[in-house]
Amino acid sequence: MMKTTCMAAALIALSTVAACGRRPAPAPVAAPTATPTAATTGDNSAAAREAEERARREADEARRRDEIARARAILATTVYFDFDSYSIREDSRRLLDEKSPVVRADPSIRLLIAGHTDERGSTEYNLALGMRRAEAVREYLTNFGVDPGRLEVTSFGEERPVDSGADEASWSRNRRVEFEVTSGPAAR
Repeated sequence: MMKTTCMAAALIALSTVAACGRRPAPAPVAAPTATPTAATTGDNSAAAREAEERARREADEARRRDEIARARAILATTVYFDFDSYSIREDSRRLLDEKSPVVRADPSIRLLIAGHTDERGSTEYNLALGMRRAEAVREYLTNFGVDPGRLEVTSFGEERPVDSGADEASWSRNRRVEFEVTSGPAAR
């Protein structure tokens, strides 16, 4: 019995000594975080600058396309005339007032101003009336500072109606001056 008691005491002493000599398990260490170096920081900011520059260029290009489309729409707007007249109507003056700054703003813009008439009257008379309408519009624009060398005039008389009807509503749509941009960014 003494032998078993001694043996039990020895086992207890041994386990106590073993437990006291053991070091505690180290606390878990977090994985080191990557510290940005000058090279990686430069790469990221260079990529960000490139992306910003690309976005700025795309936005500028979109604005430029919108400006050109707006200029094209203003320049293409038709002006209308009363029967047997080449006097510019008040509603047409407002439209021409919108055109002149667009043309003045870009010296590369050139316009073809084409006069038209309705079908009433002789061919010769209508060609002459269409030309007087086109020239009246050119004169109006040059009075607002547009170089007359950038404005070409022609007449189609009654040859190119937009409405083939034979009533006043149709004829009023045919008494007009149309504009074609022949050079510059707004040209088609």
